[in-house]
Amino acid sequence: MNSEQQTIIKNGLWSNNVALVQLLGLCPLLAVTSSFINGLGLGLATLITLVLSNSFVSFIREWTRPEVRIPIFVLIIASIVTTIELIMNAWFHELFLILGIFIPLIVTNCSIIARAEAFASRNRVLDSALDGFMMGFGFMLVLVLLGSIREIIGQGTLFANSHLMFGAAAEGLELTVINDYPGFLLAILPPGAFIGLGILIALKNSIDRYQKKKVVVVAAPVKPAESVVQ
Repeated sequence: MNSEQQTIIKNGLWSNNVALVQLLGLCPLLAVTSSFINGLGLGLATLITLVLSNSFVSFIREWTRPEVRIPIFVLIIASIVTTIELIMNAWFHELFLILGIFIPLIVTNCSIIARAEAFASRNRVLDSALDGFMMGFGFMLVLVLLGSIREIIGQGTLFANSHLMFGAAAEGLELTVINDYPGFLLAILPPGAFIGLGILIALKNSIDRYQKKKVVVVAAPVKPAESVVQ
């Protein structure tokens, strides 16, 4: 793995994370992350869309005229999202109904068209696929983390309704984190999503500042000890 690919991975997961740094795709992120499984479902759909759209855009970049590149990118993304929507409707119907309008709205996710324009249209297919995967994976991690936090605080459970994605065999995966928990409605409602995301962003910024301070301390020159005059 070369340094360029390492940078792509770091940018997708941390330095240029779609949700925590770019602050893109916040509408579905805040709307559907009321549970772990909801965040995972939408996160996987977004990840697959990013990987496939980046790969296709990179593959046709040499034959795409600049004047029509954006409509072509949107057409590619819309085709991929429509295919994912049909698959989810057929095989994950209950989860499809829960996610609702936010699956087709992936087409309008600014992060997807931004990666197609800023990266995939200028780089090789493999690097573009890696960029799409890491950007999508970083976004999915935030979806899953925020959904887990809201589910635990809001309902006292984790992995509830896992059967919606993994079938009847996953019904026993639900964990009761807090017994006899009455629930906390604010965590499940949209204001809870804003508060939770704000806390995650603040935590990331704090870690970044701490890392910068460590680098400054290490890089600071050590002053020579002053000689003592007898």
